[in-house]
Amino acid sequence: MSGGPRGPVIRAAGCVLWRRGPGGGSVEVCLVHRPRYDDWSFPKGKLKRGEDPRAAAVREVLEETGHHCALGEPLPASRYPVDGRPKVVDYWAAEATGGSFTANDEVDRILWLAPDAARARLTQPRDVQQLTALLDTLPRP
Repeated sequence: MSGGPRGPVIRAAGCVLWRRGPGGGSVEVCLVHRPRYDDWSFPKGKLKRGEDPRAAAVREVLEETGHHCALGEPLPASRYPVDGRPKVVDYWAAEATGGSFTANDEVDRILWLAPDAARARLTQPRDVQQLTALLDTLPRP
């Protein structure tokens, strides 16, 4: 894949991780806090050489949140420049299937929030597109 004047496209993948709240009705989504950027976002990261984007998305969820997940529908990709290079992040809806969080160098906190609270907490406005798309894909309880 070609890129800009500073090099090829940076490829990454991630998920909007979700679960049913207590009682099984309401949806909660997981946001990660990255101290390096002091931001709240969805779990995501760069693809390893030759890695399938779906596998990368699942790997990143586990690495950043400690949760296993079942990959669901694809969500809109996010495109933005990083240090003069184009970056494309492919996203999927992903239901949490178990696990627990342990803080690490990359992610020091996670929050499970109702969609409106998550929308208000997300640092980058572009992330709201994936949240909205997730809510459109989920079956109503």
